[in-house]
Amino acid sequence: MADALTLPIAADVDVVQARTQGRALAEGAGFSTGDQTVIAAAISEIARNILNYAKRGEITLRVVPNGDHKGVEVIARDAGPGIPDIARAMQDGYSTSGGLGLGLPGARRLMDEFEVVSVVGQGTTVTMKKWRRITA
Repeated sequence: MADALTLPIAADVDVVQARTQGRALAEGAGFSTGDQTVIAAAISEIARNILNYAKRGEITLRVVPNGDHKGVEVIARDAGPGIPDIARAMQDGYSTSGGLGLGLPGARRLMDEFEVVSVVGQGTTVTMKKWRRITA
């Protein structure tokens, strides 16, 4: 992946680092302060899920082109237990850890594109993108 930054996620400090790097990348790509905050929040949710369920993984950040637009792509990977029922995991309030169950569905609402691929016993990959809004 050209011009990508891959960050390990294995501790709380890594969540903060990924969030900070995602915000900086979005700022450099010309995103508004509001969108920078949204991207950082989505990264935080997904990184926290890595810690809670897989214990470790990684997040890759990069700027991606789409015609005249730029976007930020976030790919979160882990080799954890996987998600047996993705549709259920995407429902607000569903949690296997006793949390609020807002991580995956919350991140999906914050980003423009969102995909979860998971294999039980092998891990999960979440790919999400936010496209920069062009104002006239």
